Order: sequence, then C-alpha cells, then structure tokens
Amino acid sequence: MRQPQLPPPIIVATQSDLLELAAVLADQPRIACDTESNSLHAYRGRTCLIQFSTPAADYLIDPLSLDDISALAAVFANPAVEKVFHAAEYDLICLKRDFDFDIHPIFDTMAAARVCGYERIGLSNMLGDLLGIKHSKRHQTADWAGRPLTDSQLRYAQTDTHFLLRLRELLHAELERAGRLEEAREYFADFADFDLKEETFDPEGFWALFRPDSLNPPQMAILRELYILRDELARENDSPSHMLISNKALLTLARSAPTQHKQLFGISGLPAWLARRNGRDIIEAIAHGSGSRPPSDRPRQKPIPQAIVDRYTALHTWRKRVAVDRGVESDVIISRGALWAIAHRNPASVDDLCAIRGLGPWRRRTYGPDLVAIVNDQPLGGSE
Repeated sequence: MRQPQLPPPIIVATQSDLLELAAVLADQPRIACDTESNSLHAYRGRTCLIQFSTPAADYLIDPLSLDDISALAAVFANPAVEKVFHAAEYDLICLKRDFDFDIHPIFDTMAAARVCGYERIGLSNMLGDLLGIKHSKRHQTADWAGRPLTDSQLRYAQTDTHFLLRLRELLHAELERAGRLEEAREYFADFADFDLKEETFDPEGFWALFRPDSLNPPQMAILRELYILRDELARENDSPSHMLISNKALLTLARSAPTQHKQLFGISGLPAWLARRNGRDIIEAIAHGSGSRPPSDRPRQKPIPQAIVDRYTALHTWRKRVAVDRGVESDVIISRGALWAIAHRNPASVDDLCAIRGLGPWRRRTYGPDLVAIVNDQPLGGSE
C-alpha cells in the first residue's frame, strides 16, 4: 500500500476565489465533495471546511473566513453535475443546516459499496482495498474549527476527495455489471430526501439515561436537575453535553447526592476543572432536586395496535431473508422506517405504496408485489 503524493490543494479563502471555483465546478460532469465539522467539540456543530475535487485539482473552502458561500448553491442543485460523496448523509445535513443547500443528484461511494455487498466500506478501507492507497484516520475526530489548520489536516481533507472520482468509476462499473445501477441511484436519492430536525434541548430527555427501575423517585428528581444544568454548562462552554459530563457521571451524582464541594472530585466522567469552577452550581442543582417533587412517570408512547406490529414483524423477517440472499445489509433492501410505514398503511395494491418515503419506482417494481402479499397474508411471488 502506497502513501499518495498529491499536488498542493487550492485554498479558497476570498469571495473572488469562490466565484471562480463555482464557475469551474459548474462545467464538470461530476465533482467529488466532502465536509469537515466540529460536532465532537462544540455544543452545536458547524461546517468548518468544504472540499471539492475535479480531475484536474483539489479545492479547500474555508466557510469560517467567508461571509457568503451562496455561489455554491447553483452547483449543488445543478442536475447536470453529479456530486460524489462518501457517506453523504451527515454532509448533506450539515450543508442544508448551515447554508440551506439542496444537493442533487449524488453518487455515494459508501452506499454503492453496500449495494455491491462490500463489508469494509470506510473510506480508508476502500481506498486501500480498491486503489492501494493509504489514508490515515488521524484527523477524523479533529476540531476543525481551530485555525490555522495544520498542513497535516489540509492533506487529510484533500485526500478525502482526491480519489473519490476514481472510486466512483470502479463502483459505477461494478453496479452496471451487476445490474444494480438503478437500485443504487434510488438508494442515493434516499439520503437527499430528509427532514431537517430542529436542534432543541428537551428537559425531559433525562428519561433515556436510565432503566425505569434503576433510580428511586428522589434520585430521578436530582437527575433531572443535573441534566438541565449540564445543558446550560455545555452551552456556556460550547461543548457537547455528554462530553462535558458523561451520562454515567450524572447517574453517579444522582445516586450519591453529594452535599459538599470536595465530594465531586474523583467522579469518573466529571472533569476536575469543571468541579472546581462549577462545583457550587452542581451542589445547588442536587439540593434543588432533593427538595423537588419527583418527576411524573416516564412519558409513554401510545401502544401500536397488534395487527400493525404483526405486519411489521412479517415484513422484517422477509427483509432479512432477502438481504441474506443478496449478501447485503438489511437496510439496503428497504429502510426500517419504510417497513413501519407499510405496516401502518396496510396497502391493498402496489399503487398504495407510492406515497411511502423510501419506496421509489425500482423498489416498488421489484419488491412491491411481495410487500403487498405479506401484509395481506398471501403467498409470495418471489423478489427479483
């Protein structure tokens, strides 16, 4: 396996540079794309670097230094320019969240590999296995908001897109040979069809941190106060809340209910610097929780009718069998969400599947008769 020798990337840090790049990208039949974010290091992550590659050059855009990158919107939305990503889902979410970019069409090399039945689908593995290229994961969890970026970070970011077009050609050819290209394109389109969820704090989210029988009511009241305090401190420190104070540390504090500042030190998952600086806040939250009325019972979802559960179970069993026969992961066949939608809808015909997200023309044509037969408890005709 060889270490790649790459030409220096072109750094795009001014508005004029960006406009020139947008014109170059608009003339390409396809471009490789990627982003780097700081989600592991911030309360609310943001896109800190955008990478593009064409056959001729690699480009690195610093959106933190540019006031406006809307010139890229037309390129991302241009149906004549295929956007090639590896594991596109999070990139698409970040670009929509931060810049309101709509991106289509895409070719996702990870998704293509999954349709082909590959098991080693990380970018480093695929570059190594298919192209003999060594790509270190060293900066995968870096804080990309830091400036200046190191030469090593810039090289890592450049490598993420430099070989994607070659990887795309290999996988595209393999999909064509296997007769899976239409299936793959429908799978790619699923990633671009998402609802952007609003990032808001739910003070009742503490219920997800413990089993119902693992805390008594007074401890639950303390946990709720600590859970709310953790979010406030995370916001102040611009840190992911679970990395500022771990869930395990919150449970330890709720059970032990310390009353003195010195008792906070030595608790795994509670940094000593935070205990020193905000120890009084933590002790006050515990005291307030101890004197509060325990929270009401855990919110319960409305039970799903048994007939729907039975349909879903039958569909899930069918999906697993088809996936095993195909040699792919089950969600490549149909997503779990689509299975639940089918179970709820209880379609009487293939036409009834048209409105279900994740069931495009190829899946309806290929799997539709079996899906309808399953929910109506009829013999299967055999998928594909």
